[in-house]
Amino acid sequence: MSIILAQQLSEKTKNFSIDETLRFLAAEFQNEIVFSTSFGQEDQVITALIATDDLPITIFTLDTGRLFQETYDVFHKTLKKYKKEIKVYFPESVAVEELLNKKGPNSFYESIENRKECCFIRKVAPLTKALSGNKIWITGLRAEQSENRNDLDFFEYDAHFKIIKFNPLLKWTLEEVQHYIDHHNVPQNVLHKQGFISIGCAPCTRAIAAGEDIRAGRWWWESSHKECGLHEAKKE
Repeated sequence: MSIILAQQLSEKTKNFSIDETLRFLAAEFQNEIVFSTSFGQEDQVITALIATDDLPITIFTLDTGRLFQETYDVFHKTLKKYKKEIKVYFPESVAVEELLNKKGPNSFYESIENRKECCFIRKVAPLTKALSGNKIWITGLRAEQSENRNDLDFFEYDAHFKIIKFNPLLKWTLEEVQHYIDHHNVPQNVLHKQGFISIGCAPCTRAIAAGEDIRAGRWWWESSHKECGLHEAKKE
């Protein structure tokens, strides 16, 4: 049924602008629609669109406990500018304590399995809680962010979280995102100007060099699909 609903939403909104689609979804799924932000460039664009129209869409973020101070800075600036609540979800303290007691604070560097375990505790489990009871999940995913995201659709059913995902900026380029931010004076993480294109936890993110893939700065010490489990690829 949810797959069919995703297809129906795609058909209904195929001639809508992003603003029109967001307004339509907010009206159709009041109290059952959420947007997850990590305060990256794409997420800041969507926050601006939601806040400008004062849409009844819940905005939330995941505080893993290991974010950059610069991420908290843009979080604070965003609250000040738009005066819209951003709900914060934390990992379960017991799970974090057990992980550090058993494997130490840097176990994620030792293997992909350990890194995914850390991502699950700090990101996936809190996200599951945040998405519970909702029908629409808005994301800032773009197709050019990684090879894994090339085959995404604007509306798709996420079988893992059992929710319909809407990716409004899917076809936008990074240049288009930056143009919107500059034109509308949207708060931006200062790390973006220092070569940090994709920003996650501080120990797991570095700046990228010219010519490197956009996601190369995430978990740079490993060869993987560069995903943490929040957005699983359709194909491996």
